[in-house]
Amino acid sequence: RGRLCVHRRTLSKALYPGYWDLAAGGMVGADEDCLAAAARELEEELGIAGVPLRAHGSLFFDKPDNRLWCHVYSAVSDAPLRLQPEEVLQASFLDLSEVAQWLRERPVCPDTLQAWQRFLAPAR
Repeated sequence: RGRLCVHRRTLSKALYPGYWDLAAGGMVGADEDCLAAAARELEEELGIAGVPLRAHGSLFFDKPDNRLWCHVYSAVSDAPLRLQPEEVLQASFLDLSEVAQWLRERPVCPDTLQAWQRFLAPAR
């Protein structure tokens, strides 16, 4: 264990096309709670379903082109990935020891970087 799934956004995405993401994510529907939305997005983007999600808190991301509240969750799964072709160009797994170097070498979505920092923060 101790591996992180990273995925590259398709070039057709309106925001951060071709950038790498450290998490599946998306909008919460009008009739959804945050946990249900996180589970839905994980299944839609990466094909992972039926796994417990662990909450790591929330954060506010505020940049001129992207302003949002994020709720950060993690999951553990050995299931094979099923990538959503409209959203995910490619995906791979990194050992946690490789993440810091990997982040320096690639364009990574700034909101997912902030979510990664929340994941790494000690529980409050």
